[in-house]
Amino acid sequence: MNDSTVAVIELLLTAKHYTELPNLTPDDLPPQIRKAFDKKGIITRPLEATENVAKKATGVESPWASVKDLMFTNKDNFTSEMTITQMDLAEKWFLKNTTADFILTNPTLAYVFQENDSLGISYEESSTSNRPIQADRFWIDSLLSEYFTEDDQEMLDLVDIKAPEEIETTLSDLVLTEDQTDELEKIRLAIKNRDYLAEIGLREIGKLLFIGPPGTGKTSVARALAHSLNLPFVEVKLSMMTSQYLGETSKNIDRTFEVAKRISPCILFVDEFDSVAKTRRSDEHAALKRAVNTLLKSIDDISLIRHDVLLIGATNHPDQLDTAAWRRFDDIIHFPLPDADMRKKIFEVTTKYMVIEDFDPSKLAALTEGLSGSDIRLVLREAVLEALGENRTILAQKDLVEAVSAIEKRDILKTMPLE
Repeated sequence: MNDSTVAVIELLLTAKHYTELPNLTPDDLPPQIRKAFDKKGIITRPLEATENVAKKATGVESPWASVKDLMFTNKDNFTSEMTITQMDLAEKWFLKNTTADFILTNPTLAYVFQENDSLGISYEESSTSNRPIQADRFWIDSLLSEYFTEDDQEMLDLVDIKAPEEIETTLSDLVLTEDQTDELEKIRLAIKNRDYLAEIGLREIGKLLFIGPPGTGKTSVARALAHSLNLPFVEVKLSMMTSQYLGETSKNIDRTFEVAKRISPCILFVDEFDSVAKTRRSDEHAALKRAVNTLLKSIDDISLIRHDVLLIGATNHPDQLDTAAWRRFDDIIHFPLPDADMRKKIFEVTTKYMVIEDFDPSKLAALTEGLSGSDIRLVLREAVLEALGENRTILAQKDLVEAVSAIEKRDILKTMPLE
């Protein structure tokens, strides 16, 4: 039986069982099916699998044509809704034409078939691995439509909001230090157990500060963490928030924190943190002082426990931060320039889809002392583009070595005075 037929029957079974099992929630629907039934961020029962809905949910161009010859399917010609007429036959057919691994991708069906001992299916396993509705772009957009009017557009323009499904980088794509891995695991446990933390009064938790030179992965790790935790990612650069009208800066800071609270649970990533939270001076402009105070107060007021917002600040210049800003964070994660072993691993991870003759990441690591992870990606970019210029898609070790030299020359040019 072809995949199109299986996909449509999966949809019809899911719609039928989800409609009849009120204990299941939208998180129990696979993302593509959930999206097809979405009505402005709301999924209501009964789920009616019309042909248009089936196209969206399965990608099958002619859903009814793919299942009409089965004896247990029916279509209402007036509404175009497709249904199953004999559940026992449909379920037997489905189990015969699919696998346990496939069913595990659908928590609704995993719940239905979990008592089938021959399948060995766990609803809990399926539910845990399924992306929740809060990670879907349509759900985030529905919240934005609900909570923000056209008059609030200026507020939304201050931030970049990404759904986890839109973030391509995962934690497994990154090379982390042992300390970074340990600290990220701690925050994952804090998010998972935040009700317990609230019960014992440990409320001042979930505010991280990432420090380190440019290109060492601070932004990438924050985004990958959002992907891993299935949380919307709200990113703001404080330097972009600093208005030419100094009095507006404090308002802008308030607005960005308000956005995060309204679409929580989420991660609020505040980049270039030092651009506002600098060490205060006695001769500083009063408006700048107010901006710093507003930022510190906003950090105090937001909470993982109360608001479901994980705050991550990032700075390339920790030496410039006001001491009061340091005290607002319960954990600080250092992002150093990668050592030789990390550089070797970065080369291995970032070239996993490339074909490279005589590839020796250890030698490349020795040649790239002082380069960041971002610099190493530029090395690969340079090598690939040079090879493509010679009509080659297979690289050689010498291509990468020459690219290292090219990047080093580029860095020298950055420090040369202009005549």
